[in-house]
Amino acid sequence: MPKDRSEKVRVTIDGRSIDAEKGKSILEVARECGIEIPSLCYHPGLESFGACRLCVVEITKPGWEGWKKLVTSCLYPVEEELIIDTRSEEVRENRSVVLDLLLARVPESDVIRQLAAEYGIHDTSYTKREDADTCIMCTICVRVCDAIGANAIATLSRGPDKYVDVPDKDACIGCLACALSCPTNAIPFEEFVNGKRKIWGREFDLVYDEISHEPIGTPEQIDHFAEKSGLPKEYFLKSDKVRKKETAVTFARVQF
Repeated sequence: MPKDRSEKVRVTIDGRSIDAEKGKSILEVARECGIEIPSLCYHPGLESFGACRLCVVEITKPGWEGWKKLVTSCLYPVEEELIIDTRSEEVRENRSVVLDLLLARVPESDVIRQLAAEYGIHDTSYTKREDADTCIMCTICVRVCDAIGANAIATLSRGPDKYVDVPDKDACIGCLACALSCPTNAIPFEEFVNGKRKIWGREFDLVYDEISHEPIGTPEQIDHFAEKSGLPKEYFLKSDKVRKKETAVTFARVQF
């Protein structure tokens, strides 16, 4: 259902009184106000998922008589008179536990190590996963792939053995949406001078803009976007730079 953002609600975040759009999440409102809440599974273009549990905050209200609770800020909508603390002792303790566990899962991840260090964790207190990669199972890659309609990436197995992969390599269109959205850079890809791109164990040809000579994408990617959007294929054969330049020239010729 679409969010109702026609009304405003008054909330307090870390002591600041804020008029927020009703229907937005605490995480959205906080970030719009320059208040940083860490999150690893949130993506502004996707529906919130709440997988990493790192974005927890503490909330209360005047009528709660001092009672407080922790909520996942990417999933919890702002409410009138809501009082939010993004840095309370309980919040930091909760995030520390999450980061401690993540550090055991992906001990070689620079992103997780740096974030954990900010909370005073320089080594995990749990057993490190052997032969670990840097995937934290946030599933952003799966959800991004589904959102563009390729549906190539999936989570396989279950429990501690759960992992992300492309079961059918032919389903991948080589668009890099998954790799560029991954918060821990866990999806490797390569682009070669011979006009090839490699990702998920598959090699793709690259299409170049005829004017700027910039790589645009793969033939599979262009065909897929043209089919899904209903736009002519020629639209996707131009780089963003060339398309913006053409738009600027067109507007310059318009007589207002």
